[in-house]
Amino acid sequence: MKLNKQDILNALKTITVPGEGENMVDSGAVTNVVTFADEVIVDITIKNPSLQAKKKTEVEILKTIHDKVYEKAKIKVNLKVDAPAKSNSNEIKGKPIPGIQNIVAVASGKGGVGKSTVTANLAVTLSKMGFKVGILDADIYGPSIPIMFDVPNERPLSVNIDGKSKMKPVENYGVKILSIGFFTKPDQAVIWRGPMASKALNQMIFDAAWGELDFLLLDLPPGTGDIHLSIMQALPITGAVVVSTPQNVALADAKKGVAMFQQESINVPVLGLIENMAYFTPSELPENKYYIFGKEGAKHLSQDLNVPFLGEIPLVQSIREAGDVGRPAAMQTATPIEEAFESITRNVVQQVVNRNEALPATEAIKITTMAGCSAVKKK
Repeated sequence: MKLNKQDILNALKTITVPGEGENMVDSGAVTNVVTFADEVIVDITIKNPSLQAKKKTEVEILKTIHDKVYEKAKIKVNLKVDAPAKSNSNEIKGKPIPGIQNIVAVASGKGGVGKSTVTANLAVTLSKMGFKVGILDADIYGPSIPIMFDVPNERPLSVNIDGKSKMKPVENYGVKILSIGFFTKPDQAVIWRGPMASKALNQMIFDAAWGELDFLLLDLPPGTGDIHLSIMQALPITGAVVVSTPQNVALADAKKGVAMFQQESINVPVLGLIENMAYFTPSELPENKYYIFGKEGAKHLSQDLNVPFLGEIPLVQSIREAGDVGRPAAMQTATPIEEAFESITRNVVQQVVNRNEALPATEAIKITTMAGCSAVKKK
């Protein structure tokens, strides 16, 4: 059988290179394809130097050509590694998404500390400040952002951008949202292994029509695992925010979360710690503070780890109620809750500005909307 070069390229377009968002043809990883009768030579260059990545790439090329083009094809893969130079502490890694100025990951060492609640309220506060904001709900196994924005039954539409079909994020309260929750039934459990989850995230990141955004917030799953690593490899994360309660059990895991971002192989700047459920004040006793989960634990941890403390959020019933009905509590005007989230959001913005001023100006991190921005100051 005589093999056709275009058929080979079309087959290779179904494979994603480890650590890349696009398929291996569009990303430029495939440098040459030569066919002669039933023989094919594929020249490919990848950036991941690990033996696992090289073997995985070669096996996927062989299997895909055999499955999609000709099962008896004689294939030779010439694989080269073009590993990037050793990064410095300020480098932004990953492929930038056109139009998105800053990508901020919101993480927690463990579940149940209110990470998604904080993400939702940061997003609406940024929107109130005049920024263009999006949320990628990367919590594959427990997506809660659609509920918190009152859009659990919405579905992203397909739009044509430069001849390519893209997902249009769902929008509410001035925030653009994509979540795996839009593609599953409310009572359906997502039982996926890491590679499948990572592929779904890649599609929501790179096959979405985000448009122009000042901030894309990533609501990460709790803990430190495969999803986190996949995102860090694929995206130019500007910085990470870690959420914790003051409780020692939560602080121990928050410390691991900070350590994950600071690992040499990941190397994402930690913008700071947020202490959620810091204290409880009964409405009938507004001067009283009850430190149910401990006092200033995250604040002390931030000092120990030498990372900024971004602020504290009290344990207030209306925050939970607002999240359950799909209207984030930070939208309540002239309340202590609004003030708390405004203060924290201003601190996050300021840390992003500080962090980007330490970097050379590149398209991945260049900020044109925040220099001297009044949103950083108290209104």
